Amino acid sequence: MLEELNLRSREILRLVVEGYVETGEPVGSRTLSRKMEQNISPATIRNVMADLEDAGLLYAPHTSAGRLPTEMGLRLFVDGLLQVGNLSADERTQIEAQCESSGKSVTQVLEEASGMMSGLSRMAGLVAAPTGNGRLRHIEFVSIGPGRALVVMVSEGGLVENRIVEMPAGVPASALIEAGNYLSSRIAGRTLDEAKKLIAEEIAANRAEVDELTGKVVEQGLATWANSVDGKGVLIVSGQANLLEDVSGLADLEHIRALFAALERKETLLNLVDAARAADGVQVFIGAQNELFTLSGCSVIIAPYKNSDQKIVGAIGVVGPTRMNYARIVPMVDYTAKVVSRMMG
Repeated sequence: MLEELNLRSREILRLVVEGYVETGEPVGSRTLSRKMEQNISPATIRNVMADLEDAGLLYAPHTSAGRLPTEMGLRLFVDGLLQVGNLSADERTQIEAQCESSGKSVTQVLEEASGMMSGLSRMAGLVAAPTGNGRLRHIEFVSIGPGRALVVMVSEGGLVENRIVEMPAGVPASALIEAGNYLSSRIAGRTLDEAKKLIAEEIAANRAEVDELTGKVVEQGLATWANSVDGKGVLIVSGQANLLEDVSGLADLEHIRALFAALERKETLLNLVDAARAADGVQVFIGAQNELFTLSGCSVIIAPYKNSDQKIVGAIGVVGPTRMNYARIVPMVDYTAKVVSRMMG
């Protein structure tokens, strides 16, 4: 449809959307006449706005009002008229510092990324977390009491994950050290699934360099890690309260309530990851076209992030009303996804 609009119509549509994003109010012809580069009368602008309304791109909320963009108009703006801004050096530094992974668990890194996205956008931040199957560097067992130990796994990117495991009775500290050394020599550079397969083959063929008790520690540790991964991951949401700050009416409140309910459902996580895998880079879902929540009045901006094998393992983004600052949030989501991918690698 963009090709069917002349330059004047495109400019008026762009200005209406930008005015709506800035104020949330209908934009009138006199306001537009002051903002347009060419000297065009309000009457001429009203004629163009009427044509855009007939095309389904604008609408008048009530008689004698200015115009607001429809969801179709917003879609056309994002696809063809959006002028994406650049992040400042301070914003880039803030994103990188917030996503710093050294000594943190995967969940901690992603929770901080979600919170940071929420803080910068003043919307709700979303992160679909991976299932924890990245490449590993090191593993160790730490006794925390009779019959219990903490298994600590460190990824190649420096991310740390912990699990508490039940141990056979009477396991000495030397068996925990031996189990950690054995596993570390097998997992280095491998995913958990790859390491499990190799170790299972070694134990089955009696080629494992461990005694029977240490072998039980190894098996228990791997089993606990495998059972903690359900293949779906988790959805981390931050800043939902931000979405209540700009509610202007009952309809808006109902949209937000429906969105909150959707965020609590497991299928939302799967939808996010599937959508992220559908295309490389940032994607924008608007209103009723929104495949993630099927809610009008709501937009989602997401981008995939990857592991060291350049495999998409999750998605990061922002959700909020359709009246969001797309020019500012799109590059923010894009850059954060790239930083998180680097940390995950």
